[in-house]
Amino acid sequence: MGILLRKIFSLWGFAILLLGAVGVFWVLRGQPLEIKQAKNPYFTDAQATLSQKLRQLPNVSPAKNVILFIGDGMGISTVTATRILEGQMQGGPGEENILSWETFPYTALSKTYNTNQQIGDSAGTASTFLSGAKTKAGVISVNQSVARGDCRAAINNSMDTILELSERAGLNTGIITTARLTHATPAAAYAHSPERNWESDGDIPSQEQQFGCIDIARQFIDFPVGDGIEVAFGGGRRNFLPSFVTDKEGKKGRRKDGRNLISEWKNIHKDGQYIWNQEGFDHLNMDGDGPVLGLFNASHMQYESERAGDAGGEPSLADMTGKAIQLLNNKGGGYFLYIEGARIDHAHHQGNAYKALHDGVALAEAVQRAKEMTNAEDTLIIVTADHSHGFVMTGYTTRGNPILGKVVLNDKRGQPQDHEAFGTDYLPYTTVGYYTGPGAQKTKGGRSDLTEVDTEGKDYVQQALVPLAYEAHGGEDVAIYADGPDAYLFQGVVEQNYIFHVMYHALRLKDKLQ
Repeated sequence: MGILLRKIFSLWGFAILLLGAVGVFWVLRGQPLEIKQAKNPYFTDAQATLSQKLRQLPNVSPAKNVILFIGDGMGISTVTATRILEGQMQGGPGEENILSWETFPYTALSKTYNTNQQIGDSAGTASTFLSGAKTKAGVISVNQSVARGDCRAAINNSMDTILELSERAGLNTGIITTARLTHATPAAAYAHSPERNWESDGDIPSQEQQFGCIDIARQFIDFPVGDGIEVAFGGGRRNFLPSFVTDKEGKKGRRKDGRNLISEWKNIHKDGQYIWNQEGFDHLNMDGDGPVLGLFNASHMQYESERAGDAGGEPSLADMTGKAIQLLNNKGGGYFLYIEGARIDHAHHQGNAYKALHDGVALAEAVQRAKEMTNAEDTLIIVTADHSHGFVMTGYTTRGNPILGKVVLNDKRGQPQDHEAFGTDYLPYTTVGYYTGPGAQKTKGGRSDLTEVDTEGKDYVQQALVPLAYEAHGGEDVAIYADGPDAYLFQGVVEQNYIFHVMYHALRLKDKLQ
């Protein structure tokens, strides 16, 4: 009997313990789990981002408008450095800053190789995302079967671009660039050429002219699709003027055929408006029926950091963006607008991070302007790059250090040191620099001493490893940022030509062109 009672009490004890544990579980089940870092601002910010993402629903409606922004040469390292610079220009440490396009809900990575090059150029990459098919480096919206410079092969091997198809569908179109309007990236929207450098008639070899190829400037003037490009802002006057004509900023034209294409454009578009300076830009008739052409420089427009010194005055990229959107909206109907921050690329080629990043900030301001003037319900905005550069950001720099400055490390306790860091050559070095370019040491003896050098000056050329007269493109993937109708289709890693297909689908061009 005693043994039996002990077993009964043991079972009762186990049951009581089990019921107690279940009770404690049910009590705790309703209590929030306390995480020690829950009040940390980084933690709470991440929770807010998660909540926002959980509420995010894809917009599957057709797009009335598409705006495609290209930061030429704007690789991810350039985006990061631009973000920090903009934040530091606003008085903060910089790293926590958010660029205008970084609020977009959808991102992807774009593979930028050309069909014949591991590391692409602007002509081949722009032709790719504007036409939907990859092609060779150096060619303008002709397919990959065409050898560079082969006019006869190019004649019957052009590719339709998203701008041309938009015009055929009855949409309004616009192009904005801080480069020459005839330069590779903008030209790929409206021209077809086996050679990106055939910007003016004198650029085409006589043996190729006989097969019928015409220069890119003439192709802009003679644009045969729809009712023509409604708005075009950029540089490049010299390719539209004959060599015996000097423009109002004292620069000579380059055309050998004696044609004044600006005068021809005015004759074709009696109701159009041609402008060449800031005054003309400020006094545009925004309700005019005809197209608008603005050529603000003989060659490329000024870098943003030098724009104020232009003889005739030049509008900012943000102001050109705002005015183009207003003009296109006033014309009614939908539109495709193509905008390039071109001189990011040019400054990188010079090994000048100051000018590249300041032009990156100017692009961010233009994107912000577009966001403010459009509705994400009906306008798809895409921000991406045609290719990257061999631009690096490295060095374990302390938080908030000037992005263009020399590296300052933290001490063993994680606090900023009171002196600049030194390499094993006992010389200071900068946070940003280049793998190739004009800043490389060309003589024996190692790197130049930067101790007394202002690396934050606008004309400073960053040090590089491999000496080249012209810094070279990078081949890594670039980012795509998107917001608006069908923006959700940008996810994962995609081929660069995929960008065209999303735009084509978002505008429902297949239906409009039937």
